[in-house]
Amino acid sequence: MIVAEAVGRLLAAAGVDTAFGVVGSGNFHLTNALVRHGARFVAARHEGGAATMADAYSRMSGRVAVLSVHQGPGLTNAMTGIAEAAKSRTPLLVLAADVTEPHSNFHLDQAALARAVGAVPMRLTCARDALEALRVAREDRRTVVLSLPLDVQSAPAPDWPSPQPDTLSLEAETGAAETGAAETGAAGTGAAGAGGAEAGGAGAGAAGPGVTELARLLGEARRPVFVAGRGARHARRELEDLADLTGALLATSAVAKGLFRGSPWDLDVSGGFSTPLTAELIGGADLVVAWGCALNMWTTRHGSLISPGTRVAQVDLEHPVAARHVPVDLPVTGEVAQVATAVRELLPPPEPLATPPDGPPAGYRSPELARRIVAEGRWRAVPYEDETGEGRIDPRTLTAALDDILPAERVIAPDSGNFMGYPSMWMDVPDERGFCFTQAFQSIGLGLATAIGAALALPDRLPVAALGDGGALMGISELETVARLGLPMVIVVYDDEAYGAEVHHFTGQPHDTVTFPPTDLAAVARALGMAAVTVTGPADLRAVSDWLDGPRDHAILVHAKITRERPSWWLEEAFKGH
Repeated sequence: MIVAEAVGRLLAAAGVDTAFGVVGSGNFHLTNALVRHGARFVAARHEGGAATMADAYSRMSGRVAVLSVHQGPGLTNAMTGIAEAAKSRTPLLVLAADVTEPHSNFHLDQAALARAVGAVPMRLTCARDALEALRVAREDRRTVVLSLPLDVQSAPAPDWPSPQPDTLSLEAETGAAETGAAETGAAGTGAAGAGGAEAGGAGAGAAGPGVTELARLLGEARRPVFVAGRGARHARRELEDLADLTGALLATSAVAKGLFRGSPWDLDVSGGFSTPLTAELIGGADLVVAWGCALNMWTTRHGSLISPGTRVAQVDLEHPVAARHVPVDLPVTGEVAQVATAVRELLPPPEPLATPPDGPPAGYRSPELARRIVAEGRWRAVPYEDETGEGRIDPRTLTAALDDILPAERVIAPDSGNFMGYPSMWMDVPDERGFCFTQAFQSIGLGLATAIGAALALPDRLPVAALGDGGALMGISELETVARLGLPMVIVVYDDEAYGAEVHHFTGQPHDTVTFPPTDLAAVARALGMAAVTVTGPADLRAVSDWLDGPRDHAILVHAKITRERPSWWLEEAFKGH
């Protein structure tokens, strides 16, 4: 047995059940060993797609994902996806073949490359180093690039004893904030994980500094709002219990969208995707508590969403976190669920909400507000003028119609771009596992691969890839992967025949470099054996209903020719940070 085979055997025994990648000579023996010892290998058509699939798989499955790539260009091709995962603190192990001879065409400084995007570089000297890299990815919730020199891989390896199984499984998502760059999209919100990290390890106890002070602030607050990020996705019950006691309203960052779905006090996403009502209520808060959420520019609209004078507390496993747009009055170090439980135990029993103005705090809740949230709390309820016509469909009309047609058990994976708010705002999700938002790096072209990874992690849900035409064409090689795997996926392309963000941002300038002739994406999908429909009006969506009523043994691509006169206000927010 050579070291490459020993590494594959050890990782499979440690619990690696799914790996993504593109196989070349440098990772051939390792990948085959993984498969031989029970792991599933998902072959992508481009390493960038494979990296994003692995990232999304980890986010939605709760397990460390593995990416296997060839030396040199195999790693460089994957770097955008690796950067997204690293900025999001996604637990990901990258197995990167490495050439150490400087004269080789494939030679590069892989450690420096990993550090440049925020990943953790490690190096294989013997097969057991792979287990240490896996431990770092899992326990520190980091993206680790493990360089595997070809000479080490080909060396004989002793017959290492197998580790105990299930060492790969992540513990319950624990609450470190999303890191700072983003749940983007104006909208977005929070953090890496989209951003950011769900965590940083199993947590510090709840009795740390600040817990008593947080209980005091909540006891005094009359209009508290909780904003939960990716680091709080495991703690719905604890946060709702505390919110019920204090009268707090409930919002999330973009990557945690859906966490409080079903609660009458759910405001959905805080940030550029906020409804007018949500923005009003967060702006009127006297206390905002961020739970495992970075409070970055997306979540706070560059700080403008939270009013001057509002007290801000932030609960996270690691401090300081990225909150430079909003001063944090009270940082509390600890795991989200533990802190929420400890604070609840310090508060007195609940008082009736209808208290006189000079009495104890009544919280933000009232029957009138509950009615307003029902009536105004979703973008579907906000009136607009339908601009469908002249061979193009209004993207709001398109998305609302799809929201009605598609089954509730879904996972939505939006790409980045001018269109991205439509699926993020007009389409609902059932819970915190219904939205996979790989946008910490704000790269277009990741949406389709994101949907593939999410689909493999959550096979009981309908995967919905929401793409712009630019991102769809950038990641189009993975359409073949969708077809080859037989994924029953809905792929929606919002086609304005341009890089719409640039068109609307650089008004009054020539747009020849960012506009393109029409492309028949439906024909491309049909050529790969998928169903496809070109949509210019609501009636064309009948084909989607027919597909849903059928066996769903292949994907359907919805090529939507959307109106293109309207800029996206959420992306205008994003450009303020550039």
